[in-house]
Amino acid sequence: MRYGSPDSTGGPSLLKLEKISKRFPGVSALSKVDFDLREGEVHVLFGENGAGKSTLINIVAGALRPTSGKVMYRGKETHFPNVHSARKHGVHAVFQEFSLVPQLTVEQNLFLGMEKSRNGLLDKKKMHRQAKEILGRLGFEIDPGKKIIYLTRAEQQMVEIAKVFSSDLSILILDEPTASLTEKETIRLFSLIEKAKNNNVGIIYITHRMGEIRKISNRVTVLRDGKYITTVKTGDVTDKELVELMTGRVIDQIFPTIEYNPGRTVLSVDNITTADRSARDVSMQFREGEIVGLAGLVGSGKSEIMRACFGIEAIKSGKLTFNGNALTRVTPSKMLDMGMFYIPPDRRNEGLVMVRNVRENITLSALSRRRLSSCSIFLKRKNEKKLAIDLSVRLNLHPMRTERRVDLFSGGNQQKALLAKVLTRNTKLFVFDEPTVGVDVGTRVAIYEFLRDLCQQGAAIALISSDLPEILNLTHRAYVFHRGDLRTELIGAEITEQNVLFHFFKQETA
Repeated sequence: MRYGSPDSTGGPSLLKLEKISKRFPGVSALSKVDFDLREGEVHVLFGENGAGKSTLINIVAGALRPTSGKVMYRGKETHFPNVHSARKHGVHAVFQEFSLVPQLTVEQNLFLGMEKSRNGLLDKKKMHRQAKEILGRLGFEIDPGKKIIYLTRAEQQMVEIAKVFSSDLSILILDEPTASLTEKETIRLFSLIEKAKNNNVGIIYITHRMGEIRKISNRVTVLRDGKYITTVKTGDVTDKELVELMTGRVIDQIFPTIEYNPGRTVLSVDNITTADRSARDVSMQFREGEIVGLAGLVGSGKSEIMRACFGIEAIKSGKLTFNGNALTRVTPSKMLDMGMFYIPPDRRNEGLVMVRNVRENITLSALSRRRLSSCSIFLKRKNEKKLAIDLSVRLNLHPMRTERRVDLFSGGNQQKALLAKVLTRNTKLFVFDEPTVGVDVGTRVAIYEFLRDLCQQGAAIALISSDLPEILNLTHRAYVFHRGDLRTELIGAEITEQNVLFHFFKQETA
């Protein structure tokens, strides 16, 4: 097929990037990239993790300066020296990593740097009233007086979105905005995007979800290895063609075939209720040689129950049995030693130590094992380095630099470092909580193949996912949660979109 040029569609030009390059010490993040954005369109930036998408939107938002190239805003060459300057021109961004101040309230964050005052004093009543009005208008059910630190990740995402939609917009940048949102909240966001388009706002949108690209975008620009590949009208290209443009290779299928050979029970959960009642009276089983899905909306209890089993959340009542042993008290350290490994959804705050290197992150949870230490005191550095390299090769870390700080890697490669940790111990039950959040299609395929290999080697796997296709295509059994209750168990052919969604919303439709 023939692909269009960057200028092939749309109304008046808002933004035009010409031959943009950005170099960091030892790394070329962007090389002569072209991009343009029109009024009233959603233009998707599509590419693998590390393709240069984040660097490009940081340049547009004023957070980075290009090494070379030209930025044209409304037909005039423009330079945004900082984020504040870009915002004055109506350029606002919602990044994957939130810019909220955890110890401040929702309303304080909404008006941070733009506080309301009266007679030289902070007008708290006005801020509270306006914050309540903004959240209500956007359809976000959040207490404006609540501190950010006590909000779920989905609620924090909504606050970030509220900040930009309460501003004067010309260009809106959204970086994986639905990664933490429920279906209901996602629909609301898409409605807000449609209104912004009707007001001639140009929207740069980053997502790895093909359904979202089809639903809301007008054009797609593909980047690969920091280089511009092509720009296409969304309706002129298939999902398969987009993935092949992104990766530079043919991907036959996204989801692998996973054999089902259930063995003995590794974990039994009997009538467990968490201390905060986020999960109530839950009973489940996890066996060797199967992938068990835990499905439900954000806050349904699907994550909370497995965090409780791992010892992160407190248990009020019920019984846990692991490998035939009844447990009276669980802690993460105890569960790791028994053979359970939990991978959290938030790699930056819970999964990785961002300022340390890949080697240290991969081996951190296994330093006390005999392979890596003598008498649990002296580290066997040669063994540690070899283990980290071997696992990085297995997970295809790129670049293969295990002594490099993990925060200098792309999101997908950070996720690979996180997944490598589970292979450092003798693990019987792997719990993956949203393992593909914010990663590209190529990395998703690699993660799915990783899960398949673990399962077919006889491991028990719990897959917690808000991504319905993952539940439908990867799991042998699925538990569906709704507002803290386990609603149903689906097995094999019963795991259909209709059945899962029915139990997602059963309470409202009953």
